[in-house]
Amino acid sequence: MAFAAIGRTGIGQIEALMGIVPGWGGTQYLVSRVGRNRALEVVLGADLHDAETAERYGWVNRAVPADELDDIVDRLARNIAALPDGVIVAAKRAIVPGDLAEGLLRGHDAWVGQVVSPAAERLIRGGLAHGAQTRDGERDLEGLLRGLAG
Repeated sequence: MAFAAIGRTGIGQIEALMGIVPGWGGTQYLVSRVGRNRALEVVLGADLHDAETAERYGWVNRAVPADELDDIVDRLARNIAALPDGVIVAAKRAIVPGDLAEGLLRGHDAWVGQVVSPAAERLIRGGLAHGAQTRDGERDLEGLLRGLAG
């Protein structure tokens, strides 16, 4: 489950701006949440999306006012904790994603094929040289990486 604070959340997949695709299952988890077409838009567009868009896409369960987020998540946690023994495990067994194993392998192969490319090396090194790993760099990561790619 995922929740986003309206006015404070920014979510995106910017790896394409570094010359790679999202790794470690990022592509498969994204497809399972938003579908193939939206996943292609998110990965190839490499934009930052607000909470409302993330909710509309199915990326997060709900977009909620920032001052209500803790209360909503706490209430959900209490509700889940109060369930009878075995219900949580049974629900997780019954509600399964698609063929995640195959998707993870395909995503990994795509990532490995890209991460060793000269373009990815140039973009990743350039990003680090320009502070992509710093707090300020992360605040405008899309802009920083677009500047390097252009």
